[in-house]
Amino acid sequence: MDETDVVRALAALAQPTRLRIFRALVVAGPEGMTPGALGEGLEASSTGLSFHLKELTHSGLISQERQGRNLIYRAAFERMDGLLRYLTENCCAGEACLVDRATAACAR
Repeated sequence: MDETDVVRALAALAQPTRLRIFRALVVAGPEGMTPGALGEGLEASSTGLSFHLKELTHSGLISQERQGRNLIYRAAFERMDGLLRYLTENCCAGEACLVDRATAACAR
């Protein structure tokens, strides 16, 4: 991922409803969810849900597939992994990050 992709993804997630949608799709796994199931689970209106799904799709964090008469939305796990790799690639000077090390650094 380049910086532009990272900013787009983080901007998409920087809204409570979109963050909840994305997390629900991560939990759903590769099976994904229909907009109806997402709307019921998140108590979101269909109009608002449609807008947020479009924004998440545009960011690349979710994908959409038509199955018969239904649309299925899925988390884009490769994209999510790329975002996490980008955010943590320089963590702890390239060494494993441990809670004990962080606690020790804060205690100094």
